[in-house]
Amino acid sequence: MKCPFCGSDQDKVLESRTLSDGDAIRRRRECIDCSGRFTSYERIEDKPLMIHKKTGSKELFSKEKILRGMLRAIEKRPVTVAQIEESVEEIAEQLYKKPEREVSSSEIGELVMRKLEKIDQVAYVRFASVYKQFKDVGEFIAEIKNM
Repeated sequence: MKCPFCGSDQDKVLESRTLSDGDAIRRRRECIDCSGRFTSYERIEDKPLMIHKKTGSKELFSKEKILRGMLRAIEKRPVTVAQIEESVEEIAEQLYKKPEREVSSSEIGELVMRKLEKIDQVAYVRFASVYKQFKDVGEFIAEIKNM
């Protein structure tokens, strides 16, 4: 580790401490050349999760985008925002646990629909109608019969 005071790369670790829930390590260091003390942090490199869209484009994963879609689906329904936020966190956690760093938008849509189906069936049908791009009432009826 390069000393911020003299630029030397000769130092010793005085103390190491785990931060948060083990996501980082804080180290107190002392430069061997100038005796300056400084702190460094060590974290696992977090590679971004990319979403592969139906159009072929890619974008960064956004929990906020899922939240907005789910909130639209539950408008005027007896569902709390807390329930939706918890579902979004569960979906994000499930996606981040995957070893792949690319996920298809259709996989996310399916996860959202499964969550909404358990929470509120009307919200599920609302979301499904947009996600599956229903073209007529027959498609709504078919989806409801499948439930």
